[in-house]
Amino acid sequence: MSDKINVLIPEETVDAKIKELGEKISEDYKGKEVHLICILKGGVFFACELAKRITVPVSLDFMQVSSYGNATTSSGIVRIKKDLDDSMEGKEVLIVEDIIDSGRTLHYLIPVLKQRNPASIRLCALLSKPDRREAEVNIDYLGFEIPDEFVVGYGLDYAQKYRNLPFIGVVEPEEDNGEAQSEGKGETIE
Repeated sequence: MSDKINVLIPEETVDAKIKELGEKISEDYKGKEVHLICILKGGVFFACELAKRITVPVSLDFMQVSSYGNATTSSGIVRIKKDLDDSMEGKEVLIVEDIIDSGRTLHYLIPVLKQRNPASIRLCALLSKPDRREAEVNIDYLGFEIPDEFVVGYGLDYAQKYRNLPFIGVVEPEEDNGEAQSEGKGETIE
């Protein structure tokens, strides 16, 4: 059985939104350097594309946190799996995340990072699922609000697959008879 992916947000739309976010961030940080903290693994595709579109000086660090383990729903227990390599003290910090789902991870992480004395700390997310929110998180720069669907592409994965898709897609199970399901969400990749 192969996975069926329906395109939710096409590549051109994602690219245009990232360009728009880069312009807004560049304007807001004019005259400053922005320190991007990319949340691994999913955030890396978005962070790299975003960084290319920011015109002020950019530095970059990576952090890996998890509240999912190998499940598709949050366990509620947040773990830092890889901490930052560099100090963020006195820096204009922008956390870059692929998706805000329950909000638990960032609700935990942002106060932890604030204790490290950055000059400022803001959040940029490509996607947000407000219907899944369990903990309030202020998203300063947001690409798209999406429905409560299991999405892949642009860093988001399903069992470590599909991160490299250049669009945001919805994973749909194949019907037993092998016929494609169509729900009018866009083109289908099989």
